[in-house]
Amino acid sequence: MPEANSAFSIQNLNFYYSAKRALSNITMEIPPRKVTALIGPSGCGKSTFLRCLNRMNDTIAGTRVEGKILLDGSDIYAPDMDVVDLRQRVGMVFQKPNPFPQSIFDNVAFGPRVTGRAGNRSQLQGLVEESLKRAALWDDVKDKLQDDAFSLALGQQQRLCIARVVAIQPEVILMDESTSALDPVATLRVEELIAELKRDYTIVIVTHNMQQAARVSDVTGFFWMGELVEVSETAQMFMKPKEELTEAYITGRMG
Repeated sequence: MPEANSAFSIQNLNFYYSAKRALSNITMEIPPRKVTALIGPSGCGKSTFLRCLNRMNDTIAGTRVEGKILLDGSDIYAPDMDVVDLRQRVGMVFQKPNPFPQSIFDNVAFGPRVTGRAGNRSQLQGLVEESLKRAALWDDVKDKLQDDAFSLALGQQQRLCIARVVAIQPEVILMDESTSALDPVATLRVEELIAELKRDYTIVIVTHNMQQAARVSDVTGFFWMGELVEVSETAQMFMKPKEELTEAYITGRMG
């Protein structure tokens, strides 16, 4: 069982793309209000695993799941699970910034409007402002909220996407290589933001950047060919991994 609200418990998870098994017998806990990093080479299953956590893989024909993923003790793959509600509770930030072709304000307001949480205009304005502040973007955009979102620099667009997720008031934020398209300065801003957001959210990141995993995460899971080889506190993972395969990957001897 999860140790507290907003934590996942994954039990014997297998995931298939048609007949191909992409994940094999994954069992792990994702602790609340901490950053869990998923590392491993391309094609190892870490992004597939991440998308299992809010059922984004449901949109792909022919996929199949075995095992359980519990969020607050409830199986998210149970027949009576409200998937729309699940995706409000478990938001996602993608690899490349994907703002909507709307104003900065309307990007952040989109989720609350769709979910009926917008309230009156004053309440919505307050929610948009708070979300932009949480994403460390308010000072950059407070005087141009009606500007097109694509007028922002790439790093600002990604922080706008984070603000858009924060605005739906999730419990968990998933980040799939969310800094891979950004320059080092923009990457640092997002990393600083992750450190602040974990005070209130459970965060799971996929990254190819092992230095980033070491900097920002509390727990790290190492995936290899669809299997979870090792999961432990990040400091232990990088200083004294339990498995030889983990050490070989971290030190660059394979992968």
